[in-house]
Amino acid sequence: MHTAIGVFSARSAAEAAFKELIERRVPQEEIVFLTRSEGESATIGKELGATVGGFMGFATGMSAGVGAAVLLAVPGIGQVAALGFGAAALLGLTGAGAGSALGKVAAHHDNVQPTADEKCPEDVAFFREVLAEGRSLVVVRTESDDVAARANEVLNRLGIALEEHTPIKLQMSMRQVGEICIVDMSGRIALGEDSHMLREQVRQLAESGRAKILLNLRNVGYVDSSGLGELVKAYTTVRNHGGQIKLVDVSKRVRELLHTTKLDLVLEIEGDEASAMQSFRATAAS
Repeated sequence: MHTAIGVFSARSAAEAAFKELIERRVPQEEIVFLTRSEGESATIGKELGATVGGFMGFATGMSAGVGAAVLLAVPGIGQVAALGFGAAALLGLTGAGAGSALGKVAAHHDNVQPTADEKCPEDVAFFREVLAEGRSLVVVRTESDDVAARANEVLNRLGIALEEHTPIKLQMSMRQVGEICIVDMSGRIALGEDSHMLREQVRQLAESGRAKILLNLRNVGYVDSSGLGELVKAYTTVRNHGGQIKLVDVSKRVRELLHTTKLDLVLEIEGDEASAMQSFRATAAS
């Protein structure tokens, strides 16, 4: 499963990306749109339905493929306007309210109070943090390499991303320091073989019982929207196996991207290996 994440500082830019994804024939059921704005949630929900409905040819923003625009009550954040199947799951929400159609929510939004689902397989922390910062999200999840490539190009171009100056493919090597497995990485984390390599390496380490994993990103100079998705997935995979994963020596360009997209609020990032190892010991002691 490929996951491409687009983070947008302006809702209008996220809408433009959603529109172009549809025009580029990315299946509607594989796209999720999330946005919020303090004190204007109901209005935004209506506008989102109208906007998407307009360019998709549906007056209400609904179709068999994309579902209805909804307002979700997210604990600690407030109302989030969402479009696309799986939107509630991305935010760790369950309950009847999570599936309420926009029209019903607009009229009875006080009744929509989905609860957090601790067993949700998605990593909800990243998505919640981004929304809490007032940004909008467009997430594409697909099994198709071709669809992933099209989605990745759109989200990289229109969302918050790095310009690619690192054409070198991802290379990884491992070393063990005590209980900590250090994965030295160089090149790029991008759609295709690079992201697949990272995914498989982290999965194998987690399934083999490696509980403390350190990703050294000193020589990683480029991360695209699929790469962001893989970092989120790596965090989730290790956490679901009861382990810890940290990033260390993150290059300046990648660190700026993680800060801009708010991924640095979710992932643990250490300045050097010594401080990273100390943080592992401190966590174990606590």
